[in-house]
Amino acid sequence: MHDIIRQLDAERALALLGGGEQRIAAQHKKGKLTARERLEILLDEGSFEEWDMFVEHRCHDFGMAEESVPGDGVVTGYGMINGRLVFVFSQDFTVLGGSLSETHAEKICKVMDHAMKVGAPVIGLNDSGGARIQEGVASLGGYAEVFQRNVLASGVIPQISLIMGPCAGGAVYSPAMTDFIFMVKDSSYMFVTGPEVVKTVTHEAVTAEELGGAVTHTTRSGVADLAFETDVEALLMLRRFFNYLPLNNRDTPPFRRTNDPADRAEASLDTLVPDNPNKPYDIKELIHKVADDAEFFELQPNSAKNIVIGFARMEGWPVGIVANQPLVLAGCLDIKSAIKAARFVRFCDAFAIPIITFVDVPGFMPGTAQEYGGIIKHGAKLLYAYAECTVPKVTLITRKAYGGAYDVMSSKHLRGDVNLAWPSAEIAVMGPKGAVEIIFREEKGDSAKIAAREAEYREKFANPFIAGRRGYIDDVILPHDTRKRICRSLAMLRAKKLENPWRKHGNIPL
Repeated sequence: MHDIIRQLDAERALALLGGGEQRIAAQHKKGKLTARERLEILLDEGSFEEWDMFVEHRCHDFGMAEESVPGDGVVTGYGMINGRLVFVFSQDFTVLGGSLSETHAEKICKVMDHAMKVGAPVIGLNDSGGARIQEGVASLGGYAEVFQRNVLASGVIPQISLIMGPCAGGAVYSPAMTDFIFMVKDSSYMFVTGPEVVKTVTHEAVTAEELGGAVTHTTRSGVADLAFETDVEALLMLRRFFNYLPLNNRDTPPFRRTNDPADRAEASLDTLVPDNPNKPYDIKELIHKVADDAEFFELQPNSAKNIVIGFARMEGWPVGIVANQPLVLAGCLDIKSAIKAARFVRFCDAFAIPIITFVDVPGFMPGTAQEYGGIIKHGAKLLYAYAECTVPKVTLITRKAYGGAYDVMSSKHLRGDVNLAWPSAEIAVMGPKGAVEIIFREEKGDSAKIAAREAEYREKFANPFIAGRRGYIDDVILPHDTRKRICRSLAMLRAKKLENPWRKHGNIPL
């Protein structure tokens, strides 16, 4: 028995050492933690249960028989985050560059399968050189097995990817199918083809950071949700983010007690919207002032800034926030903002998280770039997402709600449950100036007449009362009562039940 225990201790020590002290030191020199160090920070202390520590690859070609390390480049298992179950895999770059082999993929698939069985989220910490070339099609098959599970788990359990090193080629498609992607600046990157291939094919000279770094994907492409300065910051923020998510699509989002009164009045909101309808204001001020303890976990803050998305709490319960941002492009909807918001709405709907929508939208962005880019289909994604959504939906119009954009932003016509407006709200087909110039085009040369027509139009339509008379707005509220009215609405909607007609799946305009 003692011999077996000694052998076990020796095998464990070998597995815990990963690629060896020299490679661990190289990882630390790059400012990166090892696979196990990352899990120690991510998970509650002492909660990690590791699986398949002794698994080794089965490849004997190209000298691989001598390159076998227990664990095969990925640490897998389950643990707790703030006392809540989560399954994890953490790729180990110190072992063969974290490359994915057949057995490496099998380990990941095992934790994903178990996560589906018990209904718990999966978090993947990606740090890999890609498919293990020596294994050929076996490693490619391993990727496809992971992809298949990503798809089956979508909308069933939350899936989060934290990119903490290289992620290239086919490896990028697993994170792309997860619900959220976080990255670390200067040490992580994602791309389908690397800088060398790009230079060969298109003759463009570009660095890995420029092509697929954290800043690129959180500002230009919108592929990633957030970028952090260090491994430690990323892992700690991921722990915080996890607190907003239910464990699965049948679970209730996690409640957290708050001392912030639900009926708290916020007098400063009465002066948030400027008297000048063309003057911008920051919608995030409204979000922070109505949320529990002024906390708002924003996602994609540096991409498509004309719309704001993220999680907050109201009376202790998580909610998804979608808000037009008047500070950027006057809050217009365009291709990128529609895609950004639509995906977020669909996530909230899949996991029973109520959605609060703050509306100040003058319409869809005009121009050839938008039309040629497919604004019609991309804008329809947000429309589709809201229309399909069955979770509680509370909408507040703060100022402008013009044209088709009024319809799209969780209007009563798309089964909005409670639709409120501030007295400053303007609900119309378009702004007074544009409307008058079309309706009274024959008077265009007479500035006095046009000004009078504008005033007439503004008096008739630039207010919430016409919509209120038709029942499209449930109530016009005072801004300082916003938190109270939203909290009451959500409490009333807590037992809401609504089902869409049976179908295999809809056909969202992709």
